[in-house]
Amino acid sequence: MSAQAKATSVSPHRRTCYFSGRVQGVGFRYTVHNLAMPHDVRGYVRNLPDGRVELVMEGPDQEMNQLLDSIRQKMTHFIRQVDTQEGPATNSFNSFAIKH
Repeated sequence: MSAQAKATSVSPHRRTCYFSGRVQGVGFRYTVHNLAMPHDVRGYVRNLPDGRVELVMEGPDQEMNQLLDSIRQKMTHFIRQVDTQEGPATNSFNSFAIKH
């Protein structure tokens, strides 16, 4: 694989995921933050006024997939639904954080 093809295959994307269910008041944001640490993702997680949790992340698709798999495994009993939107990365994050 050429260097350009490899760079294209791992170029960062942005995903915005909305988790609904019993996802507030159960340590969801802190769990997501801890699960994100070993992954090459940047962005944030925050509670929304409507009771959902928003996860915005940028990074290589494989890293984001692994993080989402970890969240589903760890928090499956609290998640009723996940709605996801994808787009190009904005490179506006330096780290992964919890927004309050």
